[in-house]
Amino acid sequence: MILNYGVRNFTNFKEGVHISFELSTNCPKKFSNGNQCTNILCVNGPNASGKTNLLKALGFLNFFCCNSFGLKPEDSIPFESHFFSKENTEFYIEFIEFGVKYRYELSLNEKEVVSEKIYRIRKRSTLLFERKKDLILNEIKEFEELKTIKKLRLNASIISIANQYEINCMEPIYSFFNGLFTNVTYYGLVTKLHKDSNVSKIYKEEKDIFDFIKEIICKFDLGITNIKIISQENPEKEEEKEYYPVFYHDRCDKKISKLLLSHQSSGTQSLYLTLINYWIALQYGGVLIMDEFDINLHPHILPSLLELFTNSKKNKYNAQLIFTTHNIEILDLMGKYRTFVLNKHQNESFGYRLDEIQGDLLRNDRSIVPVLKSGKIGGIPRI
Repeated sequence: MILNYGVRNFTNFKEGVHISFELSTNCPKKFSNGNQCTNILCVNGPNASGKTNLLKALGFLNFFCCNSFGLKPEDSIPFESHFFSKENTEFYIEFIEFGVKYRYELSLNEKEVVSEKIYRIRKRSTLLFERKKDLILNEIKEFEELKTIKKLRLNASIISIANQYEINCMEPIYSFFNGLFTNVTYYGLVTKLHKDSNVSKIYKEEKDIFDFIKEIICKFDLGITNIKIISQENPEKEEEKEYYPVFYHDRCDKKISKLLLSHQSSGTQSLYLTLINYWIALQYGGVLIMDEFDINLHPHILPSLLELFTNSKKNKYNAQLIFTTHNIEILDLMGKYRTFVLNKHQNESFGYRLDEIQGDLLRNDRSIVPVLKSGKIGGIPRI
C-alpha cells in the first residue's frame, strides 16, 4: 500500500511534487471508510498539466526496481528529467508491505544511480542500507547478504540486482514494487496492454478471473447476457492454439446473436482487456495505476469500478487505485480528500490535494464541480 510518494526534476516537475494517500483525522467516514489511508485517488487537471507524468513516476519505479537488471551495462536509464536537465532526478516513496512501513529514496541521472536508501519505519526510522554508486554502505546486520554482490550495475536498482541473485532480505521490498500495475510506460499511455488472444487464454484457463470480468460486463447494460471463450488450432503454428471470446446478445425477436470482440463497442472491448488488471490488483493487494481509466466508458459505469476498491468485501487485501480523468462529475464522488489537482505555470507543473485548500471554499456538503468550473481552485485550462 502506498502512503505517499514524490519526485523532483522529473518531466514537468522541476521543483517537485508530493502525493499522499494518507487521510486526516477530520476526513468523513464516507470518504475514509474508517481507514487512515485511501484506496482510491483521482488526479485531475487540464491537458499537459502533468497527469500522465505523475503516474509515469510510479511506472518508472516499477520498472527500475524490478527490471532494470535487464538493461545492458551501456544503456541509459529510461526516464526524462525536467527539459533534459543534467541535475540529478530524485524519487521517494513510503509504503506498507506485509504490515511493515518502508521509505525508499532514489537519486539518479541518465547514466547511473547516485544513491539509493531504504528505511524501515516503526517507532523511529531505521536506515536498512545505503547505496552510493557502486558501493553499499551502512547496512544493518539482516542486510549483510547484499555484500555478496561483487559488483553493482550503475544503471540498475539494487532491488532488481538483489532479486536477480535471489537475495532473500530484499523480497518484501521487491514484492511491493512488483505489485505496481500500470498502463503507463516511458512513452505514455498504452491503450492495449494485452493481446486479445493472450487475455482470452487466461480467461479460458482461470475460471475465477473469467467469472469476475463476465459478471461486471454483463452487469453494465451492454446488451450482453453471456461470454464464452473458444479455442482453435493456429494454422501458422500447429502446436499453439488461438483463443477468442464470443459474446451472446439477446435480441428483441427473442433470438440470440453471437458476436466477436471486434463487433463490440469500444467500451466493451476496453473492459474485456483491462478488467484483468483490476482482478490482479485486487487479488494480490497491489496498486493499479490507470491513466485515463474512464476512456470509452460512460460516466455511470465509473462508480462501480471504484467500488471494487472501496468495498472491503470485494477488496480483501487493501488494493489501491490511482487514476487520471478529465471527467469532473466524478469529483463529487471522490470528494476533496481523494482528489489531486494539477496545474502548470511557465511549463512547470505543481499540484495539491483539494483538502489542502484553506477556508470553506470546499465543504463536504457542497458540490466540488461548480467551484472547479469557476476556476477558483485551479485544475481547468485557461482559454
